[in-house]
Amino acid sequence: FPFASNRMYCIKNLRRKWKEFEKMLRPAEEGHSTLGGDPDWASYTLGVFICLSCSGIHRNIPQVSKVKSVRLDAWEEAQVEFMASHGNDAARATFESKVPSFYYRPTFSDCQVLREQWVRAKYERREFVHLEKQEPYSAGYREGFLWKRGRDNGQFLSRKFVLTEREGALKYFNRSDAKEPKAIMKIEHLNATFQPAKIGHPHGLQVTYLKDNSTRNIFVYHEDGKEIVDWFNALRAARFHYLQVAFPGASDADLVPKLSRNYLKEGYMEKTGPKQTEGFRKRWFTMDDRRLMYFKDPLDAFARGEVFIGSKESGYKVLDGLPPSTQGYHWPHGITIVTPDRKFLFTCETESDQREWVAAFQKVVDRPMLPQEYAVEAHFKHKP
Repeated sequence: FPFASNRMYCIKNLRRKWKEFEKMLRPAEEGHSTLGGDPDWASYTLGVFICLSCSGIHRNIPQVSKVKSVRLDAWEEAQVEFMASHGNDAARATFESKVPSFYYRPTFSDCQVLREQWVRAKYERREFVHLEKQEPYSAGYREGFLWKRGRDNGQFLSRKFVLTEREGALKYFNRSDAKEPKAIMKIEHLNATFQPAKIGHPHGLQVTYLKDNSTRNIFVYHEDGKEIVDWFNALRAARFHYLQVAFPGASDADLVPKLSRNYLKEGYMEKTGPKQTEGFRKRWFTMDDRRLMYFKDPLDAFARGEVFIGSKESGYKVLDGLPPSTQGYHWPHGITIVTPDRKFLFTCETESDQREWVAAFQKVVDRPMLPQEYAVEAHFKHKP
């Protein structure tokens, strides 16, 4: 009985302290997904409350973080007092004191490698306490080998990559001793986004850049989680420093959202051609900001076609369904995109797919165009 009553006392103390911390927490501490509710886990050596997903990551670094369930485990009074005297805000003040502006802070919806490396960077390697530990992604130059998917055969091969801020480019070489790069990707038009499911590797990273105003995809991974996340943040750092020069009056808060972007929506739809007389064909679509691209295969290097989606002020509209005379489609849930040039017709397999695509399109159409986007629209090539 004494043990049980002591345990209840400890749990009530923890609950009370959590209620005090709760209002101050961002949807943060390692991507906290339970804002507004009680987290069920805590690291009693770091003094932070964590969600179920992050508790597994903390368990993988037992030399730094030891985890208990707030609900189910027995707590010693000293452990409760430690939690009470620390907490998430105090941990952030210590372990996040020197996070670079460009460094990607994952949320609970991000992939495992981003969340795990964020936790390890903070607590295990203490990268945001000691600036010298940030050199792998902040030095302005990085080179190393990544597994890259071949454009034609789909086989992943080791390729040398070099990122140089001085030249404003990411390069890769087909041979480690090659003098000329196989491709030069300008930082100005480069994006990187983790795509583990699509690439088929938990560390899969998709890098895109513009070549002749068309999007080119390359797919890479590294077996080591720290390596691939360091590459990702090095690319973000290079973008950040490029944008600081390009927009000297902009604040860090203005620039950070432009460093990398996830796609608004991806998935299969059916499409027909510009004359709308041919049959519909199944294609993989990617909505990347205002560029709607379609591919025969999700891992194709080049899109079969790209469509610019402007704003409603410029005559773009999203409509449910297809024109009454439309024929040749298989999937029942239609979408019509109206542009100043023509109508684009798509069909979705399910109603929920249709709703998600319409919402993604509508989000873009409702957003006023920026001055530079008018220039993109003017030079955009609609491919048949």
